[in-house]
Amino acid sequence: MRIKTIATAALVTATALAFAGCASNETPAAGGTTAAGASKTLTGTGSSAQKAAQEKWVAAFQTKNSSVTVNYNPDGSGAGRSAFIAGAANFAGSDRPFKDEEMGAGKFAGCAADSSALNLPVYISPIAVIFNVDGVTDLTFDTDTIAGIFSGKITKWNDAAIAKTNPKVTLPDAAITAVHRGDDSGTTNNFTDTLNKTSPTVWTQAAADTFPAAFGGEAANGTSGVVQAVTGGKNTIGYADASAAGKLGKASILVNGKPLQPTADAASAILDNSKTIAGRAANDLAYSLERTSEGVYPAVLVSYAIVCQTYKDAALGTLVKDYVTYIASADGQQAAATAAGSAPLSSALQAKVKTAIDSVK
Repeated sequence: MRIKTIATAALVTATALAFAGCASNETPAAGGTTAAGASKTLTGTGSSAQKAAQEKWVAAFQTKNSSVTVNYNPDGSGAGRSAFIAGAANFAGSDRPFKDEEMGAGKFAGCAADSSALNLPVYISPIAVIFNVDGVTDLTFDTDTIAGIFSGKITKWNDAAIAKTNPKVTLPDAAITAVHRGDDSGTTNNFTDTLNKTSPTVWTQAAADTFPAAFGGEAANGTSGVVQAVTGGKNTIGYADASAAGKLGKASILVNGKPLQPTADAASAILDNSKTIAGRAANDLAYSLERTSEGVYPAVLVSYAIVCQTYKDAALGTLVKDYVTYIASADGQQAAATAAGSAPLSSALQAKVKTAIDSVK
């Protein structure tokens, strides 16, 4: 398995060397990559939420394609988007799509001059509110309480708002340590979007990649950093992709009085009620998530593979197509579900993503 952290300069050099001799008219074999020959290297950077899925995808893809090396660096969504813009990554993993103002021809170094990017959903997962509280194994929150905790308005575990939704739990008279992402994070964007849409009178700030510094709390980098901080701390709470929660407690969220756990089934339902962002190109599948639907777990991230519509190097474009085709396929989605507990794309969405990938050049 070749998931590595590689310096940006090394990524660029590896990519250039790998494709220097590739012909632009190679045709992929069924279920495989470009024609056999010299070794090829594909580099991706981004979403730490995708880490477990990418490990599985890389291993399976390289097993079937022995001449290909895939390097994926789970450095965070912001790092992934920045690397893709600079041409230091051939594709990005991001827990949010590029915004309208970030899109457009000529903005991405690895893409053809007249090409923009495509945002392709490949990973759907709930964001868990994780906790490590003395003597407590189960917690239930409404979204106003979650917003109050992470905005610094609720500071003690035995606060009346927490006690109200946990009447059978003995809550300690202890300070809350709320842990948030310190890096530029798509998980933070989705989490703050959830709080803004479900509890706008408490969480008045719009969704953002950077957690509001004014709200205080403890910062940690990456999904693993948040999980480690919550695990190693005392009376802590945080938010992270559910697949990374390990043995930590995962709170239920009350939706119209019904407690919902962060399960794959609960996460997948959100896209049935959501639409793609208006005004995008036909093959761009960036979604605006509807988080207030009946019976839908609201804290969900839809994570994307971001690719060029047209690559400067056609052979590189073919290799990216082959890899992303696999990860968005039924086999790839099932592999991610097994490895990370994510929700597979529906067959209808798989078909849309496949059409979009087929348009990549």
